[in-house]
Amino acid sequence: MRAELLAPRYWLTWVGLGFLRAIEKLPHPLIMAIGRVMGGAARHVPLGFAEVARRNIQLCLPELSPDAREQLIKRHFQRLGMALCESAMTWWSPDERIRKLSRVEGLEHLQAALAGGRGAILLTAHFTTLEIGARIMNAAMPINALYRPPKNKLLAHVAHRARDKRARRAIPRDDIRGMVRALKANEVVWYAPDQSYRRKGAEMVPFFGVPAATNTFTSRLAKMTGAAVLLFSHERLPGDAGYRIAIHPALENFPTDDAIADTLRFNHFIESEVRRLPEQYWWIHKRFKGLSADYPNYYLQKA
Repeated sequence: MRAELLAPRYWLTWVGLGFLRAIEKLPHPLIMAIGRVMGGAARHVPLGFAEVARRNIQLCLPELSPDAREQLIKRHFQRLGMALCESAMTWWSPDERIRKLSRVEGLEHLQAALAGGRGAILLTAHFTTLEIGARIMNAAMPINALYRPPKNKLLAHVAHRARDKRARRAIPRDDIRGMVRALKANEVVWYAPDQSYRRKGAEMVPFFGVPAATNTFTSRLAKMTGAAVLLFSHERLPGDAGYRIAIHPALENFPTDDAIADTLRFNHFIESEVRRLPEQYWWIHKRFKGLSADYPNYYLQKA
């Protein structure tokens, strides 16, 4: 461990990690109960996250009444707290425990895709089960997981060590060569390109009917490598009964020559999952951003 991670600025992070390490051994329902309490409390912290979630829900689910939106925000913050506590299991629980808490559906679709010899892209989205979903997948079959390191160097160190231990390889999200190498070696790359993206290659693609700056790289990656692309779902089951992940059959006629149409197809999948599991979507991300100065700043307007 690097000496700089013992600096005073990381002491509070060490306390948080110690708390997570302590609850990891608790029964799963108790871990989830702790998460709900923490998330419920976090909703009242004045950092702006509740307002971002309120604006996103208003844009994506305008049919909800104001009261229904507030109830959804309440449930969502509970799920955020659960996701935080799930980090303990994601980083430190043995595979045996993870398997007992989860069920994996559609593994045969992934095996069939790999039989083609050109690798497979598991295309997923930012729900609050994103990290535990990847951990469950790694317990079933080691994969290459793309990640964005946290700004906090201590958290980045702990998360990277855990991913390196469990995954076949942890690939930084901008390491295109690493992705291509893995796919050309007929491996699995787990990829979640659904958040706001305004770098080279970004396009305005509708999400719930609202144009938003979006990463369209999946089409290019599939075209470069010939890899199969499979949609990947992950969710918490009701009643703290554990988790379900589902690997869908490889997409047909993908990629096409229209990267925007390909990305819109993925967005429609996310929309269907959001409608099915609205409290589990990552609402606190500022998804609706544009590529030009005339794009509305939705997050300066009170929802």
